[in-house]
Amino acid sequence: MDNWIYLGDSTPLAIDTPTLLLGLFLAFLCGQVIAWVYMYTHSGLSYSRTFVSSLILVPITVSLVMMVLDNNLVTAFSLMAVFAIVRFRNIVRDTLDTVYILSLIVIGMACGTQRYSIAIIGCAMASLVLIYIWFTNFGSRQRFDYIINIEWDRPLNELSFLDQLFGRHSLKTVMASQRSTDIDEPTQLSYRLLLRDPGRVDELISELKAQEGVNRVTTIKAEEESEV
Repeated sequence: MDNWIYLGDSTPLAIDTPTLLLGLFLAFLCGQVIAWVYMYTHSGLSYSRTFVSSLILVPITVSLVMMVLDNNLVTAFSLMAVFAIVRFRNIVRDTLDTVYILSLIVIGMACGTQRYSIAIIGCAMASLVLIYIWFTNFGSRQRFDYIINIEWDRPLNELSFLDQLFGRHSLKTVMASQRSTDIDEPTQLSYRLLLRDPGRVDELISELKAQEGVNRVTTIKAEEESEV
């Protein structure tokens, strides 16, 4: 068992009991690491406990498959026939979930063929990249924090006062719409704001409601732009 990390990458090893157990245990550990990363970084409504459990079982199963094949062409074709009979119809809704499955399949293949150093480095690299994507929120396009709708009962040439108020609380302010049905009716204004501190939105709303000419204030939290 000396230098077990590098031995499998340099010379062919017989599938004896210690090698079998070592490969399966390493596949389990790698699956556990990736599963913890998935649990910690997952966001959205499609979380499934059974999917997390499958992340642990996938590399173990693939590792067993690679050990069963053992460079045997006849066994490989037989295994293909078995998988052709057994059909899996579960639909993976999220493309990132597919990446988790594919990563664990490759890690399981590395464990099953005694490429232990590849399995460990691959698991560590995949985990770091997945955590990086989650931590940096890479790929998101949240341009605004809140949408604020206001009933403005003062002349429109005094809107610069609102701009000054928004400028103290937001990094970016865009007037989305301005509607007035009658000259005597309040003007309906809609603003999109990227706040300096989203946690202080209540302070901004309180200041707006306290201003003369502001009849009503409603807010909508802006969601991240995403594919539907």
